[in-house]
Formats: sequence, structure tokens, C-alpha cells
Amino acid sequence: MIARRRFRHRLEYGAVRGLGALLVALPHRCALAVACGVAAVVYALASGRRREAARRVRLVFGESLRPVDVSRICWTSFRNTAFNAVEMIRIRKLSLAQMEEMIPELPAAVASLRELMARTGGRGLVVALPHMGNWDLAGSGCHLSGLPIFSVAGRQRNPMMNDLLNRLRSGHGMDILERGGGALRQILERIRAGQVFAILPDTRSPTPDLLVPFLGGAANLARGMASFAYAAEVPVVPIVMRRRGWRHFTLTLHEPIWPDKTAPKAAELERITKTVATIVDAAIHETPEQWFWYNRRWVLDPVV
Repeated sequence: MIARRRFRHRLEYGAVRGLGALLVALPHRCALAVACGVAAVVYALASGRRREAARRVRLVFGESLRPVDVSRICWTSFRNTAFNAVEMIRIRKLSLAQMEEMIPELPAAVASLRELMARTGGRGLVVALPHMGNWDLAGSGCHLSGLPIFSVAGRQRNPMMNDLLNRLRSGHGMDILERGGGALRQILERIRAGQVFAILPDTRSPTPDLLVPFLGGAANLARGMASFAYAAEVPVVPIVMRRRGWRHFTLTLHEPIWPDKTAPKAAELERITKTVATIVDAAIHETPEQWFWYNRRWVLDPVV
């Protein structure tokens, strides 16, 4: 059993490295075209995942969407995930100038974040980036721009893939902490030391936490994002990224959400979390094809 699992892990790693080498060697648009073709084949074969994504879209939007619209949303979301993977694999080939060409609002966004940091008295920020656009690319772009940004990631079952993904996510040197252990303490220390913590706010917590209105239901969201902001006395900045065409993006910075230390802590954590969820909810309703509908842990599933 162990030998079979190790063989499967090596096979998976080898396949990803082989495809990755091809995608790195090709021109950017050609690499995206290859990814689009591979995604189309996988999408056609993965009928179970496709049906589940369509069910989720219909659950959120009801009868307001035609079947053709549901199909378009599901396919575009899947294809964009493949494009994200290409950009992640090729991240070390991208210079700051290329990233700014892909994300025209990047310089202005970094400048706005720096201005906010100047108001925190030497502390950093918490940035809430939902599963829209290419959140890894946004983080690398901020890091290349000189912003001291870091994030956390869960450990993969395949240790070789785990190491590879962490190397790719770190891109040009962006720090990625492994979830668990002493990560919570490190996150707070880094924010207080003037670093920017990037977090995905739209994932379901596996343990009971804070029930928040989201996408027409109740999502069990972790209050960690708000807890870090409250403890470090820094704002949460929601940022929505959207893909425009194949290789360009838009960035929208929303108003910072400052914690009120004079208010009860529990109420503040709930307020901050709900405010971010409301912003993300509106963004998803505006451009549903931009969101990732394929998360294994569906955000509206109840915690058992």
C-alpha cells in the first residue's frame, strides 16, 4: 500500500514536472493555449466535478441563469484555473515590468497599500484576496514591487508536490508559511513587524467557527483574518482580482476595514468577517465566472 502510494506520488510529480517544462519553454500565449486544450479534455472527462460545479452555481443563482450561462460560468472558471497554473509555473520568468503589463493597476495598488501601512505606525496589513483572478500572481507582483508580503498554505498529501508547489508559490522570494504548528504566532509577529499578510477569505472552515451570510446561504468562515487584524491593530483590505481576456487582469481595492479596539472583540471579529464576505459575495454575483467553483470543501456545506 505504501509502495503503491509512493509510486503514484512519483508519477504525479513526474507528469507535472514534464508538462511544466514544456509550458516554461513555450511563449506565454502558446503555453496558455496548451493549457486551454488540456483543460478542455479534462473538463469533458471530469463529469462529476462538472456537475457539482453546475449544482453550486444553480444553488446560488437559482432560476436567474439559463443553462447555457451556467455552462459558460463553469467552463470559464475551470479554464481560468488552468491559466492560473501556467502563470504559477512560469512565475520566475515574469519580470516586474511584465507583471505590471498584465496587471495595469498593480503600481497604484502597491502605492495605496504603502500609504495605508504608513498610517499603522510601522505595522503591516491584512489583505483579503478571494479565489478570483490569479491570487498567487498578485502576491508575487506585490513582492517584486518591494512590498513585504507573505501568506500561508496547507500541506499537500504528496510530499514531492508539496515542495514543488511551495517553490512555485514563493516565486521571486515571497514567503509562504506552512499552515499549522507555530504559523499563527509567526503571522501575528510578522504583521506587527510591518509585513503584509495575504489570506483567502472565502473558504469554509473545517471546524465550527463563524456563520456568515454568503451566496444566499450561511458559510462557516474562520475569524482568523479578523483576529489578526484586531490583535495587530491593522486594517483588512479586500482586493478583488479579475482576469480580462487570457492574460490581463484588473485589480479593485476596496475601502480598508479598521478594527475598533473600543468595541467588544467578538462583535468586531464578526463585523470585519461579515463586511469582507459581503464584498466578496457582490463580486461573485457581478462576475461569477471569475470565481473558483471547484473547491473540494464547498463553502456552503454545513460543518459536521
